[in-house]
Amino acid sequence: MNEMSAILSVDELKTWFPIKSGVIQRTVGYVKAVDGISFDIRKGETFGLVGESGSGKTTTGRSILRLIRPTSGKIVFEDVDITKAKGSGLQKMRSKMQIIFQDPYASLDPRQTVNSMLRETMKAHGKIGGYEEAHGRAKELLGVVGLSEEHLYRFPHEFSGGQRQRIAIARALAVNPEFIVLDEPTSFLDV
Repeated sequence: MNEMSAILSVDELKTWFPIKSGVIQRTVGYVKAVDGISFDIRKGETFGLVGESGSGKTTTGRSILRLIRPTSGKIVFEDVDITKAKGSGLQKMRSKMQIIFQDPYASLDPRQTVNSMLRETMKAHGKIGGYEEAHGRAKELLGVVGLSEEHLYRFPHEFSGGQRQRIAIARALAVNPEFIVLDEPTSFLDV
């Protein structure tokens, strides 16, 4: 991949959701959340997708990461067609791509401390060697987002919305991704 080639190419992406009706829940139509969007993003480039509420921005981001299966189209990340990726290939791709969701209240596990959330993310993507290394990296990540070591041992309900969003940002950065989808990540942050 040369400097000018796209790290991500989206070609005619469509993500439609079926409308079901009747006792047997037959499909009677579709909500066309994303209907034929195409774009390229190059390494080091910031790309903004702008539209009114309900125009498919979040669905586009979730489709790119394959959190939602696209109806059709092609998504190529680092020369790999991720619309066809499965199993370990999809897992490998996800360690290179992360998402920061708009709502930190829904995106953090209420039963885990910040430390265990960050360590679990690093472990799931094979980014840590042991507890000490993971703990050190978790402390470092909290510092990056403006929180301190004492916050590692707290649960999500003990934080404000802005602090929760900072934790979500730290979690996305924990795997050193090459590409991050930001779904209005500053909506809960204070100035």
